[in-house]
Amino acid sequence: MKSICGTDCNSCSYGKNNGCRGCCSTNGCPFGKQCFIADYILTKGFKKYELFKAQLISEINDLNILNMPKIKELIPLNGAFVNLRYPLPNGKTIQLLDDNDIYLGSQVESEFKDNDVVKCFGILANVNFILICRYEENGNNPELILYKKRK
Repeated sequence: MKSICGTDCNSCSYGKNNGCRGCCSTNGCPFGKQCFIADYILTKGFKKYELFKAQLISEINDLNILNMPKIKELIPLNGAFVNLRYPLPNGKTIQLLDDNDIYLGSQVESEFKDNDVVKCFGILANVNFILICRYEENGNNPELILYKKRK
């Protein structure tokens, strides 16, 4: 499968198991919805997309989240991989993403060490928002740190 953004779709087991035909053969709709990355590249070009990603990385790093190291790269991620259930004060949980959307994201290990518990920050974004969460191994005990609309 070929992608518009250059991602290696052949290494994605989720796509293979869920009927993804890649974004080149679907005109940027690998999971039935328009991928914002493919749309961005098709309408504005790859160079503008790279500039957009650089701006997004700068915005995320400028947030100065406590114990979160600076990120260097954002990669396309399918929502099904990153759509965690965040606990609410009333005991219920909420998911903020769409399993069939593609987001730009990254994972970095927290600079703060809590005994033997390794915590990571998950960073997700698109043209409309930035989401930052913290969680333990395998996405356990997720905590929403920031959900911010972009200007």
